[in-house]
Amino acid sequence: MRTSKRGLDEVATLGNGLFESKVRSKLRPEDLGKFVAIDVESGDYELDNNDLQAVMRLRSRRPAAEVWLLQAGYPTTCRIGALV
Repeated sequence: MRTSKRGLDEVATLGNGLFESKVRSKLRPEDLGKFVAIDVESGDYELDNNDLQAVMRLRSRRPAAEVWLLQAGYPTTCRIGALV
């Protein structure tokens, strides 16, 4: 089991900051909806249609990565429950 040096709020702040400063400008229109897995320590990231694949590719390069996952173009990575 992985343990984090940081709290969830700190990981979220770092991950969102890295997305805005390093990733967003590199996204193309066809990347809308893809998952972005970001290592908040190094700033490395992976992009994939599948969330698990993005995380696994990132962890293959950075096994101890503290991963922040988001979905390009969406305010949340996933939804729980029915749409109203």
